[in-house]
Amino acid sequence: QLVESGGGLVQAGDSLRLSCAASGRRLGAYIMAWFRQTPGKEREFVSGISNSGARSNYADSVEGRFTISRDNDKNTVYLQMNTLKPEDTAVYYCAAALGYGYDIPSQAYGYWGQGTQVTVSS
Repeated sequence: QLVESGGGLVQAGDSLRLSCAASGRRLGAYIMAWFRQTPGKEREFVSGISNSGARSNYADSVEGRFTISRDNDKNTVYLQMNTLKPEDTAVYYCAAALGYGYDIPSQAYGYWGQGTQVTVSS
């Protein structure tokens, strides 16, 4: 089970940190990622991180503003979001893919959280 938290309503330029807690799994066995979705649009990839946390990648729209990290001992993945923009408003989802690797297709993620809402006002 993946449970996201940390969403909320903020103003443009503010920061938020999302957390994704995994239960019943050894997090180190999973490639992890964050996705987001707005009404009427497909879910889009935001950021992914390798099993050890040594490698990560980002969507162009968040590069330089968002940072993904993980603490396998705490079974938790984080997404630090800085300099938020109104266009970052979305439901953010945590996702996991069993296996070892990095930068995998979005379809490979088989486990999803319920999402947390992030709203950025202008």
